[in-house]
Amino acid sequence: MSFFGFGQSAEISIQLDGSETRKMAEMKTEDGKKERYYLYYDGESVSGKVNVMLKKPGSRLEHQGIKIEFIGLIELYYDRGNHHEFTSLVKELARPGELTQNTAFDFEFNQVEKPYESYSGTNVRLRYFLRVTIVRRLSDIAREMDLLVHTLSSYPEMNNSIKMEVGIEDCLHIEFEYNKSKYHLKDVIVGKIYFLLVRIKIKHMEIAIIKRETTGSGPNTFNENETIAKYEIMDGAPVRGESIPIRVFLAGYDLTPTMRDINKKFSVRYYLNLVLVDEEERRYFKQQEITLWRKGERLRRPIQQQLLAQQQALQQMSLNNQQSSKFPQSHPQGITQDFAPPPMAANVAEPPSPQQSQSPMHEEAPEEIPNNPSPQVQRQQQNITIAPAQSQPELEKEPSEEEVITSKLPSPPTEPPNSIDSPEDEFLEAQAGSLSDEDENMEVEREPVKTSSGVSQEPVPVAQ
Repeated sequence: MSFFGFGQSAEISIQLDGSETRKMAEMKTEDGKKERYYLYYDGESVSGKVNVMLKKPGSRLEHQGIKIEFIGLIELYYDRGNHHEFTSLVKELARPGELTQNTAFDFEFNQVEKPYESYSGTNVRLRYFLRVTIVRRLSDIAREMDLLVHTLSSYPEMNNSIKMEVGIEDCLHIEFEYNKSKYHLKDVIVGKIYFLLVRIKIKHMEIAIIKRETTGSGPNTFNENETIAKYEIMDGAPVRGESIPIRVFLAGYDLTPTMRDINKKFSVRYYLNLVLVDEEERRYFKQQEITLWRKGERLRRPIQQQLLAQQQALQQMSLNNQQSSKFPQSHPQGITQDFAPPPMAANVAEPPSPQQSQSPMHEEAPEEIPNNPSPQVQRQQQNITIAPAQSQPELEKEPSEEEVITSKLPSPPTEPPNSIDSPEDEFLEAQAGSLSDEDENMEVEREPVKTSSGVSQEPVPVAQ
């Protein structure tokens, strides 16, 4: 409210570049409510536009300069008077003067270092924000805009399992094991509890995830424990040798990465607390620290674009090789017989030629006609009548059994012909003879084909 002309006579708004497509995330405020903020990562630039709008059109706004700041600080709730800044960047938007109309100023903080993740806890808060200030003689006009920062981590090089044996002497011995010691925020904790000695009456067993927030240092250290989740994993008295499985999903809870000595002001650690309760309501517990880290989201579109670019580069290289080659065009593959590749096995796929790589279609090999036709084909052959004038040409067009047999045999390698007495020819002749004998026996079992009266019934000679 303007009182004697000393109130705010302008409004400030901040608009970030790419705000329509930028991802937003939630974080708790001091009063426990959740609010959504624009999400940034370490090393990412922060840019946008500052709009200064005068409340009264035609009025003047005198100022001593306009600036914008990018600030990262830590606030301790028990020491609110002292704010600990660890990042502070300033950009000057306008020099001292006056504004007579609504004005917009562009700003950019290039590749800002954001070393820590935003955090809001019980006794401490770490925040990043933009602050625009119009400096005046009596009272400044300021506007702040909070940003959310996430720190991404990679998979740890060492991630050993946790295995420990604990208990009470001559009363209870248990062995617990967890599959890993470091988990990302969407991970699953898998483990088991093995009872080695049970001499007390246990009523039930539960496991809990505890967040411990430590602020201050020395004698002014404050610890605040918060139970994030609690599960009952056993109900009833166990016996010796019994094994209890554990499976805890972390995705459904509000967790943050583990923070250790953030700017020497606070720490956040997580523990798995195993609790056993006996019939007299006595509690036996064992805590084990685990490390939580934030995994980056999987981006599929850039990977697909990289693969597409690689395919296009390979196609361009094949086209260039094809144009630069000076092989004769008579050969279908553009390769002379001297450089022809050796024949490949039937079950090995040949690499596509440059002509084939340009088209998604692939030529299929012609199907071989089997020697033994199906009963349906035999019935169709019985209904076919052959004209007398074309009987001899039709018989000549049908492939002989020797041709069918030789077509099934593997083609010999491209080498000079051997002598007649070579072992390969003897093997081929023996195999062809065995196959022809089998085919002759099978021909005897076939049903006779009905032919017209004009067709001669003389048998066709078959080459042995």
